[in-house]
Amino acid sequence: MGEVVRVERDGGVGTIRMNRPERLNAYNREMGEELLSAASALSSDPAVRCVVLTGSGKAFSAGGDVEMMAAFRGGGPGEFLDLAVRLHAFIVTLRRAPKPVIAGVNGVAAGAGFSMALACDVAAAAESARFTLGYQNIGLSPDGGMTFFLARALGTQRAMEMTLLGKVLSAREAAAWGLVQQIFPDGEFGAGLSAFAGRLAAGPTFAYAQAKELYNRALSQPLEAQLEEERQHIARASASGDFREGVAAFLAKRPARFEGL
Repeated sequence: MGEVVRVERDGGVGTIRMNRPERLNAYNREMGEELLSAASALSSDPAVRCVVLTGSGKAFSAGGDVEMMAAFRGGGPGEFLDLAVRLHAFIVTLRRAPKPVIAGVNGVAAGAGFSMALACDVAAAAESARFTLGYQNIGLSPDGGMTFFLARALGTQRAMEMTLLGKVLSAREAAAWGLVQQIFPDGEFGAGLSAFAGRLAAGPTFAYAQAKELYNRALSQPLEAQLEEERQHIARASASGDFREGVAAFLAKRPARFEGL
């Protein structure tokens, strides 16, 4: 992996760390290629049972690199069409990963950085983290799945409020709006995120994957179809070793020791 993205493994946790701290981890072509490569590798690695996406330095990601985009002016839409391909493939890879994906929002998450955080299954944020779109400041519309995820999370009117007015959410406000599930003091963020990821990595990975697939489909099909999906998925989960271990642990009144199988 190159310099702008680092991949770290610690037990069952695989971490993707955006690593352009001097640019607030702003997204460019190189980062797009490396994020997609990292997400694909960790998603398919059975030893990795939880993925964390986070940033180096003071920011999660400030979004697209504006200095890079300045070079696109007057060049037509081709540059943006090409740039978004990798970003969107990365977003889809996060959503389809058969394991929990945590956004570890260590600082500002703006524009495409905010989209990346929304694409994860859950988010943990440092107390000082901030969330905003920012596209309107440079005359662009959102990308990275922003309109898909934010409208579903907040409703269209609140999503439009953030889009039109450039609203900035604090970590506490984002949690109140349901966009963040864990908040840690800045000085405890690394340890808190590690413990949170470790907890999910120790869980029933196959069952998590089945649930994630169901939630991904839930808003695009009628109730009857979703009920049939749930019937099929719970039947598959019942054949897993984690199900056998979970029932045995429950009956023995002991903690379950899931292996993700």
